[in-house]
Amino acid sequence: MSATEIDKTAVVTILNKILETELAGVVRYTHYAFMICGYGRIPIVAWMRNQATESLTHANQAGELITHLGSHPSLGIGPLLETHRHDVGDILRESLDHEQLSLSAYIQLLELVNGRNVLLEEYARRMISQEEMHIGEVRKMLSKPGD
Repeated sequence: MSATEIDKTAVVTILNKILETELAGVVRYTHYAFMICGYGRIPIVAWMRNQATESLTHANQAGELITHLGSHPSLGIGPLLETHRHDVGDILRESLDHEQLSLSAYIQLLELVNGRNVLLEEYARRMISQEEMHIGEVRKMLSKPGD
């Protein structure tokens, strides 16, 4: 099926939401990396910086798809919540909220394109899988041994 069979306006709206959310992830994870303190700092900072890089990659993919559809990528950025709580647990819980927001947008995209556009459907499925892995990783980091 071709891209003409999708609701292009709705798809681009969701792709722009994804773009903005992923750009917010770049800022969020970069900020979190600065705020980590304590004995476990180095591996957690490395993980946060990796998440920031991955968010930028995801933003680039969404932007490319928007222009592929002949539309204009947003210059906006998603919500940035600053709670001023910088305990690793607080940061990870905020990260979990952000990952769930991203997952929701990818699920919305899949619902719009499922069975209508293979490119967008495969993209949405791949991103849903990645976001679900991130959510699982964060949940594990928030768990205590024996949970």
